[in-house]
Amino acid sequence: MSAWLEGEIVENRHWTDALFSLRVQGAALSFQAGQFVRIALDIDGERVARAFSMVSAPGEPLLEFYGIVVPEGPLSPRLARLKPGERLFVASNPAGFLVLSELPDAETLWLMATGTGIAPFVSMLRADTPWQRFENVVLVHAVRHAQELVYRDDVERARVKHGARFRYVPIVSREDAAHALRGRIPALLRDARLEGAAGLKLAPADSQVMLCGNPDMLKDTSAALAERGLRKNRRRSPGQITVESFW
Repeated sequence: MSAWLEGEIVENRHWTDALFSLRVQGAALSFQAGQFVRIALDIDGERVARAFSMVSAPGEPLLEFYGIVVPEGPLSPRLARLKPGERLFVASNPAGFLVLSELPDAETLWLMATGTGIAPFVSMLRADTPWQRFENVVLVHAVRHAQELVYRDDVERARVKHGARFRYVPIVSREDAAHALRGRIPALLRDARLEGAAGLKLAPADSQVMLCGNPDMLKDTSAALAERGLRKNRRRSPGQITVESFW
């Protein structure tokens, strides 16, 4: 069993009524960008835990987590109400294989997320490794409503720091939004609008694709990529598609 570290809330940022980010001090962890860890509260005499990806980059002084309120859930509504100075528990054993060290080399790294699945990719954008290994990095973030396109400050920092090497493709499915595509990632791959917005081609010879989001997106996007000749990346059989779902 993993040990539990106790952390203190420094900031609880509410992006919308349902989306929030926690910044936590005092729970030092060693992890790779893209990994997740369980965070917990003691509720009615029981420690209730759920997995959250780290938004913070390795080595940053504060841990950061991004979550959505599940109204009927036992944990997320309570996490969303935490105030600075209150405490939570963080497991000491980060896990997960949605990490750059598992990827073969390629020219372009495609990071495709829905909703809160953007969290591990923000961690990667904040780190040095993507920019050392890949010529281009494309972040695709698909949400239902434009107000859910969060972490735009990180997007802008990456754009300023890395220029044309960084491409950002926002997607909104339920309303028209300025500077965003409308639809779902699989359909936008099939009709080439996603590549058009990125200004880059997605081909097996020079691409690595990481997917994080809801199960339907993972399944449908993997199928759309497979139609182009991309295959799942495994240690024994290197490919181009890396997927991890912990919900």
